[in-house]
Amino acid sequence: MMIAQLPMYLRPGNRDAHLALWELIRAGLRLRGIEAPEHLDDMLAYDAAWEHPELCLSQICNLPLRGPLKDKVTRIGACDFGLPGCAPGYYNSLFVVHEDHPAQKAEDLQDATMAYNDALSHSGWGAPWLWAENRGLRFRPVLRSGAHVASIAAVAEGRVEFATIDAQSFRVLLREDPNIIRLKVIGMTDCSPGQTFCTRAGVDPAPYFAAIDAAIETLPRRYRDRLGLRGIVALPDASYDLPLPPEPGTYARG
Repeated sequence: MMIAQLPMYLRPGNRDAHLALWELIRAGLRLRGIEAPEHLDDMLAYDAAWEHPELCLSQICNLPLRGPLKDKVTRIGACDFGLPGCAPGYYNSLFVVHEDHPAQKAEDLQDATMAYNDALSHSGWGAPWLWAENRGLRFRPVLRSGAHVASIAAVAEGRVEFATIDAQSFRVLLREDPNIIRLKVIGMTDCSPGQTFCTRAGVDPAPYFAAIDAAIETLPRRYRDRLGLRGIVALPDASYDLPLPPEPGTYARG
């Protein structure tokens, strides 16, 4: 049975918009002769879905895409959220500290303790690591939180000094996470490919791209505004040619 997910920015407050988007994508895929499930899958973990042999559609972070899942999924195109300072199809992460923290810019975080959501998260670990490497700085990733919202809570509660939060996740959580008002943004990472639509390996991405592009274009404005999704962009292969970060635990002990 084919499965489909749109997991990356799905929250209770925007679920209806995700469902509306899927209905349009599903119709577009079927119009192009592609089997597509009736409903989005809510049960299977998204990382398990990426390797499912019957994957119809999902979204994937660029770190697992260029790391352990390289050549194991088909890249369709990157989400474009129109983020400030980023070209279409790209995103970045925001450095956040407690509002009372003395740091005024990201460069002030040398040797600071860090929460990261997952070792395979580019926004929460790969991007800040690469940003620091390019500037001769070093952080201490001491807490694996499991989610951006948990990293925000860890910073707000003083358990770590900072975290980096995917800029689009930050936008979404501004509407519903009370911990954010206890934080301040002091910088941002360099831009890299945004969350990317993918399907199973060995599939022609062109009809999928066309179906998603048409779905975003025809999605009612109220849903498009809630998602913040402006389009899908086919980025060149070279955009994903970024170094893989070390394991945070090993790096922290180094």
